[in-house]
Amino acid sequence: MHIAILTFEGYNELDSLIALGVLNRVRAADWCVTLATPGAKVTSMNGVVVEGTATLEEACSADAVIVGSGIATREVVEDPAIMKVLRGLDPARQLVAAQCSGALVLARLGLLDDVPACTDLTTKPWVVAAGVEVLDQPFYAKDNVATAGGCLASPYLAAWVIARLRSAEAAADALHYVAPVGEKTEYVERAWRNVSPYLPSAALTPA
Repeated sequence: MHIAILTFEGYNELDSLIALGVLNRVRAADWCVTLATPGAKVTSMNGVVVEGTATLEEACSADAVIVGSGIATREVVEDPAIMKVLRGLDPARQLVAAQCSGALVLARLGLLDDVPACTDLTTKPWVVAAGVEVLDQPFYAKDNVATAGGCLASPYLAAWVIARLRSAEAAADALHYVAPVGEKTEYVERAWRNVSPYLPSAALTPA
């Protein structure tokens, strides 16, 4: 399974890198998590430079894609070259998710035409202007499309991806690993309350 996290110039470290860390709690030979970038390197909103480990083209053929957010998302959606590639994203054959301002990318791609979305408070007016209903909650998914709002909601996206591609037990284990000591049970239960309503019935209950 290939899970790609789209990471652009000006990316938010909490959005891309927390998801990366949670997703990589799955230890399996067939499990690969990459940062998909438009160039060889990208610089975060706080100056952290990372090297991409996949291209945007490769992300379009991944089993799951998380569109990360950042301070330059409005520039991303106005970039014809990037958006031309991202039109290859297809919820009919892959999971497609967005963190915070990543929802604007999905909106502009037409992937939220009949799907309400979660996003951060700064991005909300832009997503609404794109014709998408914005929910006052941290996570929402419909079929193979999911969105999360707020940087610390990124583990919810990661848990949803793991539950869909691996198992509910694997998702709960990943959340338990990263949760604060002394709050692990409470943290996992809260996360599961937000994610489980949007999972297929077969994946609802962690073992």
